[in-house]
Amino acid sequence: MNFAASEQSASYPPASHRQDEDVPLHTLKVLVAGGFGVGKTTLVGAVSEIRPLRTEETLTDASVGVDDLGGVEGKSTTTVAMDFGRLTFSGGVRLYLFGTPGQERFWFMWDQIAYGAVGAIVLVDTRRLTTSFASIDFFEQREIPFVIAANQFDGARRYTAREIRDALDVDPDVPVMMCDVRSREVARGVLVALVEHALHTARQ
Repeated sequence: MNFAASEQSASYPPASHRQDEDVPLHTLKVLVAGGFGVGKTTLVGAVSEIRPLRTEETLTDASVGVDDLGGVEGKSTTTVAMDFGRLTFSGGVRLYLFGTPGQERFWFMWDQIAYGAVGAIVLVDTRRLTTSFASIDFFEQREIPFVIAANQFDGARRYTAREIRDALDVDPDVPVMMCDVRSREVARGVLVALVEHALHTARQ
């Protein structure tokens, strides 16, 4: 027997046992939801390690009287299907991010988008809290774990997490946090909090 050849072959695991470094150990589907113009597309774009898929279209006169632009009069585009991004953490956990459309006329797609999701981030604009009620009701009714993330828009009044929780009337175990979705690190922190909350809920 050729000892050198035997030693060389023993120093490498069989091909069937080699792990492709690009293949994650765990993949999780996460939703980013909330009302129109709360920052869902911005959050997905801030954290995605790939170029995010966006389905934004320009708002036209046809949306007048249909889409509520109260508080976001400067917004010129809208998501008509979903946003999609990807984020991989060390340790082999990969998140697939799906941003839901915010307008009521696109809500019929939510059940399809939500299928298989482990949890959701509900983004809220404290100037327009009522736009978040539909998302909260959706996840509560389907028992999908979610966290509340208050996007701190420039010039908006600041509230405490308790004040926001009381205003939204969510259960005490639902995490409520402040965030600026333009910050990659802050947005990553919200995603970590969601995954931890989803895992804790699953163990109960």
